[in-house]
Amino acid sequence: MAQCRFSSSLLLRLRSARRFSSLPNPTTTQNDAELVSNILLHHHNPFHAMESSLQLHGITLSPDLLHHTLLRLKHNSKIALALFHYAKSLPSPPPLTSHAFHLLIDIVAKVRQYDVAWQLILEMDRHNLTPTAATFLILIRRLIASGLTRQAVRAFDDIETFVLTRPTAQDFCSLLDTLCKYGYVKVAAEVFNKRKHDYVADVKMYTVLVYGWCKIGRFDMAERFLRDMIERGIEPNVVTYNVFLDGICRKASLHPQDRFERTIRNALKVFDEMSSRGIEPDVTSFSILLHVYSRAHKPQLSLDKLKEMRERGICPTVATYTSVVKCLCSCGRLEEAEDLLGEMVRNGVSPSAATYNCFFKEYRGRKDSESALKLYRKMKEDRLFAPSVHTYNILVGMFLQLNRVEIVREIWDDMKESGAGPDLDSYTMLIHGLCEKQKWREACQFFVEMIEKGLLPQKVTFETLYRGLIQSDMLRTWRRLKKKLDEESVTFGSEFQNYHLKPYRR
Repeated sequence: MAQCRFSSSLLLRLRSARRFSSLPNPTTTQNDAELVSNILLHHHNPFHAMESSLQLHGITLSPDLLHHTLLRLKHNSKIALALFHYAKSLPSPPPLTSHAFHLLIDIVAKVRQYDVAWQLILEMDRHNLTPTAATFLILIRRLIASGLTRQAVRAFDDIETFVLTRPTAQDFCSLLDTLCKYGYVKVAAEVFNKRKHDYVADVKMYTVLVYGWCKIGRFDMAERFLRDMIERGIEPNVVTYNVFLDGICRKASLHPQDRFERTIRNALKVFDEMSSRGIEPDVTSFSILLHVYSRAHKPQLSLDKLKEMRERGICPTVATYTSVVKCLCSCGRLEEAEDLLGEMVRNGVSPSAATYNCFFKEYRGRKDSESALKLYRKMKEDRLFAPSVHTYNILVGMFLQLNRVEIVREIWDDMKESGAGPDLDSYTMLIHGLCEKQKWREACQFFVEMIEKGLLPQKVTFETLYRGLIQSDMLRTWRRLKKKLDEESVTFGSEFQNYHLKPYRR
């Protein structure tokens, strides 16, 4: 009954005399879209998709309202498609826009309904809307994400047929970029080599391919494309060199010492080549090198490189400072890290959650709960930054380990209130920590909360709790928990088949 009253109030508000299409207020439209999407989500019939949309009978749908509602239904393709068809079936349907078609094509292609996506592209003509290259690039991105690279390339070739104009060099670069981002660099290189004479190859295309080869660890191929680029008379820019530098440094093994030295030599060669071509390294170039020093635990080298940046007039960013802070903290030089934190603030660079996490990790290693708690509460009072779920997880794990359950409760409540979490890792860590302390009832409470939120527990979590309850003669609690799991098995479906438990003997 409560749900029906809720629906009625939504309908009364939306069935107003005003037309949404005349002088739309963006805030009002977004609020109405939230209400419409709630109606559809609360009254969706999975066996009769159109019935969900018929809940909106009498509501005026404007192009803006339709667009914003589809945005809120992006994870519910069936309902989004039903709403779209309902909008077209109205006696006075709202003018359908390219934006609405693009959004729906992305929604259905995301769940691999490629036939439906193609039908929508064909349907655009019937609404006097011409598909553009951007329309096809939406579909192409989803095809590549699913590993259907050949179909994606064919879709790119179809652009000229449907759009009646040849794809631009920018469109071609977008195809290469998407292939590289999803790791299909060999396909991207093959497509580039076949068609580089059809499009004027530029620095952006080569930079994309250098990035792609670096992403899969083929630095020899990245360098080959860099040299090919220069031979063709295309000047690399600072972004090209930063991509190449990042590839050399990010995944390099830095231990033992000779590996670190080899990586630094290779990085400095890139710096030298940049200088020889009249390209000044920027803050990103230095940040990449500082990240290497941080990973190798070289605090003095990090501070020296930071000093060199200042001398060159390059202003460090939050990422730059965080790399040095992390290095200092991990090497136990907390006072210098705190001084650097103060310098950041004085220079107008706001520390991020990752910056503060460096301190919390060091406090956790030292089991210095008081310093961690002092910094955490100071951050809460001063609202210095928004903690990430990772920040909360570090603190929850630390105070669980130190058996400070009351502090764990405080931090957990703060995390829920902030909206940052909890996530699967948060619940897993908390439940395992409570099991170690033999706080079975609390562990069960959070286990139930976890599955009610739609988070499937790891099998080891499930078995740890099961074994503990049996050993502690809490069979009644186990039966209640098992009943709850049976109720929730509809949500998780076949995933629960992996949780078959053999009878456990004490």
